[in-house]
Amino acid sequence: MTDSIDSIDQERLRQQDHQAFEALVSQLHRPMVSVARAIVGDSLAEEVVQEAWVSAYRNLPKFEGRSSVKTWLFTIVSNEAKSRLRKEKRLVALEDFNPEGSGDYLGPDRFYRFGGHWKVPPPDWHLDSPDQLLEEKHLQKCIDHTVSILPPQQRAVFILRDIEQQALAEICNILEVTESYVRVLLHRARMKLMQVIDRYQETGEC
Repeated sequence: MTDSIDSIDQERLRQQDHQAFEALVSQLHRPMVSVARAIVGDSLAEEVVQEAWVSAYRNLPKFEGRSSVKTWLFTIVSNEAKSRLRKEKRLVALEDFNPEGSGDYLGPDRFYRFGGHWKVPPPDWHLDSPDQLLEEKHLQKCIDHTVSILPPQQRAVFILRDIEQQALAEICNILEVTESYVRVLLHRARMKLMQVIDRYQETGEC
C-alpha cells in the first residue's frame, strides 16, 4: 500500500486533482476508519472520516510535504475524532489513567520492562491452543465488549497497535502522546483483555 500512496503525485494533490484525490481515498479510507474507530468507536467512525476527507481536500493546497501524506491524513482524522469525542462528552482526561487494583496482571513479574514480552506466561488453556480458544464465539463477544468499554486512550492504542499493526511512532503522532505513555496504555489494555480470557477459561463466562 505504501508504494501506491507514494506513487500519487503530491503536486496534483496540492492542485486538488480529483483523480489523484480519489486514488488517495481508495488507498487510505479503511485505515482512516480504523483510526477513527479506535478513538470514537464504531458508530461515529465513518462520519468522522467523511468529515476528515472534506477537511483534507480543502487543505490540500496547504500541504507542504513535511510529513508523509499518510501521516498528514491520520493527524487530520485523529483531530476530527478527538473533537467529536469532546462534543459527545466522552473524552477521558489522561490524568484518569492511574494504576488500579489489577493484581498480578500489572505486576512487574509478568512482563519484561523493555519490549513487553512475557516473563511469566498466561495459564494453560482448555483447548489445544489460544487460537482455538479465541475462535469461540462467546469469548469473541466478551473480548469485543471489553475493547468497546476500555477508556478511550487505551482502546485507541490497543486497536491501532494490536489490530491495525501501526508503528509506535505513528501511534504517538496520531494520539499526540509519548511512546512511554503508549506502552503504558497498551499494557493496561492487554492486561484487561487477558483477565477476560483467563476468567473465560476458568468459568466459561466473561
